[in-house]
Amino acid sequence: MIHQLKKHVASGLEAAIALCRNLVSERVQAHFNNIPFNVAKWFKEQAEINPDPLESISSIDNFETWCTVMLVLMPHVQPNFFESIIMEHLPNGGDFSEIGGVKATNHRGMLPTGETLQFILAGTDVNQRIKLQQLFSEEHFFYREGIVWLESVKEGEPIMSGRIILSQEWIDKILLGRESSPRFGLDFPAKKINTDFQWSDVVLHPRTMNQINDIAIWLKHHEKFNTDANLRVKVKPGYRVLFYGPPGTGKTLTAALLGKEYGKDVYRIDLSQIVSKYIGETEKNLENVFRKAETKDWILFFDEADALFGKRTNVQSAHDKYANQEVSYLLQRVEDYSGLMILASNFKNNLDEAFLRRFHSVVHFPMPNAMERLDLWEKTLPSGLTIDASVNIRELADQYELTGASILNAVHFATLQSYSREDGILVHTDLVDGVRKEFLKEEKSI
Repeated sequence: MIHQLKKHVASGLEAAIALCRNLVSERVQAHFNNIPFNVAKWFKEQAEINPDPLESISSIDNFETWCTVMLVLMPHVQPNFFESIIMEHLPNGGDFSEIGGVKATNHRGMLPTGETLQFILAGTDVNQRIKLQQLFSEEHFFYREGIVWLESVKEGEPIMSGRIILSQEWIDKILLGRESSPRFGLDFPAKKINTDFQWSDVVLHPRTMNQINDIAIWLKHHEKFNTDANLRVKVKPGYRVLFYGPPGTGKTLTAALLGKEYGKDVYRIDLSQIVSKYIGETEKNLENVFRKAETKDWILFFDEADALFGKRTNVQSAHDKYANQEVSYLLQRVEDYSGLMILASNFKNNLDEAFLRRFHSVVHFPMPNAMERLDLWEKTLPSGLTIDASVNIRELADQYELTGASILNAVHFATLQSYSREDGILVHTDLVDGVRKEFLKEEKSI
């Protein structure tokens, strides 16, 4: 089925590429011959002759948006697409600034800019060129859905001289006929997190679990706010939560399970990629994530959020000034996000009070007590090994204060020791040795 879908898309795309080439060639020829060229009329004639190319990208519903997508797609399938057409009319070379375009770092051909689109669709018609700028406005579905946007340019340069960017998600959708997740990197510093765990595997304090249920209620019913004439105006979109407590107490796992239960992707923000020493770069990196997340209704999870949402400082240097500006930007962006946002920290007091006031819920993940640790030991012991009679998990639970993550590490160590022996039996001393290793990590004595 997937192979047939790819074949169908490739077949439709081939016809669309031919149509796009004809369009660009017709416009260039009209330009050099100084004759009028009506793009709308040309598209209407082409649709009557062969409508298939215009249907190859089902979500594009008019020739202007169709042409935008096709122009930016061309370098991905034909690196010399623009150069080959221009050389037909300028065989000896020469400057052709009217068509716009820029050179990339690695790609050796021309990449289309907003000026390229203006030239192809409007020629020298000033009013039509200005009208085409609306394709890149924040109100257009291109921007709202994160499909196409203009790369920013230096201050003072024409905004339409920015490169047109088609999201990798849509490139994969058109060329390969498949849905894809954003690729982690400097431009998108977030990773999708998944889990094979179930809620039955989690051991949380009852008060913590009650607060998690409140979040679940919001995920299930939040869209009803939009139908209430009074609340939809007064209640800000989104839901903001702080998870705080020692490492290993289940903060990340809880976020992943909420996404799993309600069919929402959970993206963990990599703060090492977000926070930059260069002024303005932090906001830029973070904006890429927010913009993509808003079109997908993701759950955003900021682990170790202190690095990004920490307290503002007294301004004693230019660095302090811009650091405070970053926090101010985040305050506004946090309030504007319409989905679920979870910040995780080891200590609640490390976060700026302005953020705390904006949280709908502050959820404490405490160290598990003896009864909860016993439950964790019971849920964690391997099911495929023989458990020696010496194993006393109640004694382990009562005697050693560990998080769920540390208990799992201790069991992992003990299980490996069992595998290394011929009898393959899990014994109590191996579990104690595993606990000792966990204590040594934190420089504690057993």
